[in-house]
Amino acid sequence: MRGAPKDFARREWGPLFATVRTALVVKRWRAVPMTLGAVCLTALFQLVQNQDWGYQPVQDIGSVRAEDPLWLALLRTPLSLFVPALDLPVWGALAQVLLVFGIAEICLGRWRTLAVAYLATLAGTLYARVGIALGPDSPFGLPASDAQVVDTGPSAAVVGLAVYVCWRYGARWTGTVVVLAMVIEVAVKANLAGKEHIAAIAAVLALIAVRARRGRDQDGVEPRPGTRSWKPPIRS
Repeated sequence: MRGAPKDFARREWGPLFATVRTALVVKRWRAVPMTLGAVCLTALFQLVQNQDWGYQPVQDIGSVRAEDPLWLALLRTPLSLFVPALDLPVWGALAQVLLVFGIAEICLGRWRTLAVAYLATLAGTLYARVGIALGPDSPFGLPASDAQVVDTGPSAAVVGLAVYVCWRYGARWTGTVVVLAMVIEVAVKANLAGKEHIAAIAAVLALIAVRARRGRDQDGVEPRPGTRSWKPPIRS
């Protein structure tokens, strides 16, 4: 019985821990340049938007609301990922970005991390419009007043990346806990941010299903004649 927790931890987090530890030991901070840039950008936006002269410029380039024209929301979405919420402590957002983006950058690579992050953020942004169209009487709907609420910032991307990394490295229980935590958040307080987190998770789970299906299809294909295997090499 004493070894059971250790065995569980080794199965759940062993591959993930080994990958992250090796990268940090070998490259140190050079392993996460994109993450460091994201942390600095988030801190800069927080500093600027709290100035009298800086609030409106940050809103104009990085704050997304469902009442905005769709083209404008899509144009602002890339930077909206790094604009922290004004009503929450910025240190929490910075810690989330540093930890989750850092792990994802090491485990998935820079561009895949950004792709999953933007998929999750975009899913939340588009859901807000659908939810308002459905109205408050629908279990998936939102009140019209939420059209004026700013989207979640980096949190939807953080949640989506956490779920995706857990799937890639076999930390299924940890990923399940993240999903359940977001579901409980919505059950306790069904606000725009909570429901956008659920939308982000749904988009990432759909991506996972597609990747898993493609993996099964490739595993079931016979190698071409004269070759040992024609599958592409595994990439980190």
